Amino acid sequence: MSEIKCIIIEDEPLAVKVLSDYISQVPFLKLEKSFKDAILATDWLRSNSIDLMFLDIHLPKLKGMTFLKTFAHPPAVIITTAYHQYAVEGFDLNVTDYLLKPFEFERFLAAVNKVKTTVVEKLQPNDLLHVREYLFLNVQKKKVKILFSDIIYIESQREYIKIVTTKKEFVSKLSTHEIESLLPTELFKRIHRSFIVSIKKIESYTAEMVEVNGISIPIGRGYKDVIDSL
Repeated sequence: MSEIKCIIIEDEPLAVKVLSDYISQVPFLKLEKSFKDAILATDWLRSNSIDLMFLDIHLPKLKGMTFLKTFAHPPAVIITTAYHQYAVEGFDLNVTDYLLKPFEFERFLAAVNKVKTTVVEKLQPNDLLHVREYLFLNVQKKKVKILFSDIIYIESQREYIKIVTTKKEFVSKLSTHEIESLLPTELFKRIHRSFIVSIKKIESYTAEMVEVNGISIPIGRGYKDVIDSL
């Protein structure tokens, strides 16, 4: 899971703040810069390269769709707008996704995961060596840095998750599906509808349960092949 370099082109400060916050929660995204209009972005892009841009449509000076048409080989594009009527034109220009404001983090995550799949397919093996080793999660109204190497397992608790690490436990308002999308698949496996475990922390296992750090965790009926593949 390599980092995807991205920029925001958006003239609404609140929208920039929301996007920046969402990006900071996704380990494989790296925000390079944000711009309030497409002209400023054009100047910067002459000497910089990116993998993804979050592009508003109603921008000052140069509209988003017109700006997009100036690219011979555009990066991946996710449109962010309050206007649904431009969706068809956007997809005609091969945008990856079209987010209607206001959008929740789960919808944002689904969009960037499409980009991740496309970008990773294009990467050379050496590019895959540069992997972020942590993520930031919302815990009690602040962003908490959690190292992947510290995580023992993650447990679903309805609309929340409990992240058990070697140091302490954290509770964050995410689904197991959302947190699974943020974790490197080579380090973590879901073994139950409610549990994701660190592969490195597995000490032993049977057909019914996995032992991680002295704790027994059940293996779900539909997840036995995950353990067999280890």
